[in-house]
Amino acid sequence: MTNTGMKIPDSKLARDVTQFIRDTESELLFLHSSRVFLWGALMGERTGLKFDPELLYVAAMFHDIGLTSHYHESQRRFEVDGAFAASDFLRAYDIPERDVEKVWNAVALHTTPGIPEHMHPEIFLVQAGAGMDVAGRGYEGFSDEQRHEVVAAYPRGENFKDRMIDAFYDGMKHRPHSTFGTFNDDFLAFKDPTFQRADLCSIIHYSPWDH
Repeated sequence: MTNTGMKIPDSKLARDVTQFIRDTESELLFLHSSRVFLWGALMGERTGLKFDPELLYVAAMFHDIGLTSHYHESQRRFEVDGAFAASDFLRAYDIPERDVEKVWNAVALHTTPGIPEHMHPEIFLVQAGAGMDVAGRGYEGFSDEQRHEVVAAYPRGENFKDRMIDAFYDGMKHRPHSTFGTFNDDFLAFKDPTFQRADLCSIIHYSPWDH
């Protein structure tokens, strides 16, 4: 537990999730996912949201697993790969299906702004925590002490920003079509000057409809 009162859940499920993610993800993604949980939990407490810390932890820890090498043959959105991985994991522990669905949505929607805040708190808080850790969204809402404690416990390390961009690119470069309609195509455009973004207006104009 930190001085701010936040701690990683200590249930058997949470411990098993921690070990699984440690064994599956890079240190970069493991530490990032741990911070996502803490940012989300701190935000939830500050705003008075009632959330299940264990479900939030599972969703946070699985939210970027779709970027790992295990999914380098997948053609789905990486968020969807992570959502299915999380739900499969939870079902092995006989977690109620309504809670499995919350976690699935939290992982699947964590890169989709404008929707999670209108859903269950766990769904919103994963998206908010990820936005805080990657892009500093909501940075000023945390105290200096909170930011220091979280990063001291789970360090960002040197060049986190560039390494995180690389992790996104490496996890999606083999499935560029999966980024259409999301901001994930920014990572491909940033890293690959030959990448061509899909244009919905052109798709509409060149559709088989006469008018």
